[in-house]
Amino acid sequence: MNPDVNPDVNPDVNPVIVVHGGGASKISKDRKERVRQGIMKAAQAGYKILTEGGSAVDAVEGAVTILEDHPEFNAGCGSVLNANGDVEMDASIMNGKDLSAGAVSAVRCIANPIKLARLVMEKTTHCFLTDQGAAKFAAAMGVPTIPKEQLVTERNIKRLEKEKHEKGAPNSDCQK
Repeated sequence: MNPDVNPDVNPDVNPVIVVHGGGASKISKDRKERVRQGIMKAAQAGYKILTEGGSAVDAVEGAVTILEDHPEFNAGCGSVLNANGDVEMDASIMNGKDLSAGAVSAVRCIANPIKLARLVMEKTTHCFLTDQGAAKFAAAMGVPTIPKEQLVTERNIKRLEKEKHEKGAPNSDCQK
């Protein structure tokens, strides 16, 4: 038996992976194609992992990592900025076989929070770490940090500026 092949993989089963890119209701035509391409790339990465004998958890992590590395998605380098202009990210993952789960929230300066969430699931007795606890755990696990500027996109800077401007403007709907 090949040790690189997952013995749980049934060769008669064709794996399926579904990837969605978020819930944006308004998306420009030029951005729509970039988003579609990012979703396809994530789905293809996850599918490849499955067809090569990887687990469902491996496939999910692989697909989400692609989304986190793509600036068009509200994840990783495309994350929406908080009111201070910083990126605080959340991620969660679950193993359907044993219902183990891992999650992180308010993490900063980490390219792929999904990888950290998986470490929480597999290396701790916890299921959820946040902010400083998640940062300390990431450091202990050797998860590299990146400069916060690498997570900020020009599109999200403009979005935050627009939101701040609109928040300061009188709301015409108040009377309604």
